Amino acid sequence: MLTVGMLPFSISIALLSLAQGATVAVPRAWDAGGLARLRSRRWALIPPASVIGFVLIASLAERASADGLTYLALIAVPVLAALALGWLAWNADPPRPTHALLVIPLFALAWADRGALPGQAAALILTALSCAALGAMLTAVTPPRWLAGGILAMAASDTALVVSDLLQKPNNALNAAHPAAGLPRLQSAAFGSALMGYGDLFIAAVLGALLATALGRRSQLRGAALAALLALCFDLLFFFVNELPATVPVALTLLVLLIARRRGLTGTRTAPKAPAPGMRPAPGGDGLRERSGAAPPGPPPARAPTSR
Repeated sequence: MLTVGMLPFSISIALLSLAQGATVAVPRAWDAGGLARLRSRRWALIPPASVIGFVLIASLAERASADGLTYLALIAVPVLAALALGWLAWNADPPRPTHALLVIPLFALAWADRGALPGQAAALILTALSCAALGAMLTAVTPPRWLAGGILAMAASDTALVVSDLLQKPNNALNAAHPAAGLPRLQSAAFGSALMGYGDLFIAAVLGALLATALGRRSQLRGAALAALLALCFDLLFFFVNELPATVPVALTLLVLLIARRRGLTGTRTAPKAPAPGMRPAPGGDGLRERSGAAPPGPPPARAPTSR
């Protein structure tokens, strides 16, 4: 059995960073259907509000809020993970309700083997899947530009709270909270000797759902790879500090993709050359789909049949 103590921090945090990048690739573009009437830019406030609200509530009732969030996660995470597996993950199109039953063995493993790496891996998968469901639902009711702003605002809020040392105390209380009967802790992502907050996976899932909806599956996979790479690079700062805002690599991924897309749309355009007199522009050229002043050519002359 692989025990937690056998895994050093460098490997633990690297694997968590790879899991954060992989979470970007999990959610799919989801059509909200009847929920489309709820579409509003106000939903973009949820990502930054989740960080700020957690600190405010935890500062008022630190222990009570930690225990409450522990039991809320114990109930909500498996339900949301089932939604992701059956309806809201990338491989659930078309929906596959039977896949939702995979939550049962994952939860059982996370409970029975909670002190070892397999149990922690099962809990991490459940947490990431629940974030994917939330990300898909949030993206379905939020305009893309506003949601992108919400991702950046969440990273900025997280960074400000970490730098001001306002997030460490409530985080420690939340990470130390345990549900009764040895049930798994699903309120955060723990693997080996490293910890990552639920919000760090949530923001990754929101980015993945945003990319899948606005740009397609290929861009989503590119974003997942870039987020994992940036997160691994960001981990090097642990040589100097003990706590980092893990939302930053996800926000940087969004900024890099936005800049690359803008340059791809505007940086390669050239002015079309004027066609020679009496000649039509080649079809399909950029900016050359206007009518030519010359008369369109007639049909090709009929060819006389030939005998073999």
